Amino acid sequence: MEKIGLYLGCNIPLKAPDIEQSFRKVFPALGIEPVDLQGASCCPSWGTAPSFDLNTWCAISSRNIVIAEDQGVDIMTGCNSCFGILSEAKHFLEDTARRKSVNEQLKAIGREFKGTSDIYHISHVLHRKVGVQKIREKLKYSLDGLKIAVQPGCHSLWPTEVFKITEDNPYQPTILRELCEATGATVPHYSRLEGCCGMGGLRSTDMEKSLKLFRDKLISMKEEADADMIVTTCSSCYLQFDMSQPLLKERGLIDFDPIPTFYYTQVLALAMGFDPSQVAAISQIDRRAIIGEMQSEKRLIKEVA
Repeated sequence: MEKIGLYLGCNIPLKAPDIEQSFRKVFPALGIEPVDLQGASCCPSWGTAPSFDLNTWCAISSRNIVIAEDQGVDIMTGCNSCFGILSEAKHFLEDTARRKSVNEQLKAIGREFKGTSDIYHISHVLHRKVGVQKIREKLKYSLDGLKIAVQPGCHSLWPTEVFKITEDNPYQPTILRELCEATGATVPHYSRLEGCCGMGGLRSTDMEKSLKLFRDKLISMKEEADADMIVTTCSSCYLQFDMSQPLLKERGLIDFDPIPTFYYTQVLALAMGFDPSQVAAISQIDRRAIIGEMQSEKRLIKEVA
């Protein structure tokens, strides 16, 4: 079984621990052993150290990468911001002078950045290392007939030149669509697919602009895809879709019920037959009906040992 370092970041363990549990259920069943990165800290996110001092940012980020290096594993993360930050930091440390400066700081804690661990997003590990065929083989339930609107999220798409693995065309992303299609679901295209959901710094600095951006995207999903559920591989996007749809409904800014939203590994875990109370238990939007549909007897493909 291939080992890979699991970098959780902040949002998932603190706000959506059921997403973390879906990682820990799904990956071993697919031949990937997630290894905890002992002592890992915040990435740190874009609005903190990267905004005021590049070397401080690179020192903090590189310490997280060094933990993986010392454990002899690559890194996979389920947070798009963490993926972008760690990938960017490694890219910045290709500069010899910056690497020297950062390693001088790391020397104080007995660490040295070597650049031997690669940074992967969870979607890349599933798509490129596991593969859609193996995913199909591990399903207990088929999601045939269900429609999914996908939300890849910004920081797993750009800037592509610094990522180990990325989309063939980041303006027409296909990885999450193909992962969802592996479950049997249909994934219609909608025109605002690559658009931002308005989460992150915008939501914390200008809520109204964030909600405007989000509403535009949500209506595109509803009118053009008419999906049974929304699926993302970004923890921040997940929180935005789960928190802000009820808010728009309450304000009368949408005339339809909030669409149940999942992180992809939650959908995959459910389709593989794992207990919803462990892998999809926390949400503001009521997901019980769609979970019941996903795991209904009529969708049973096979009993899984």
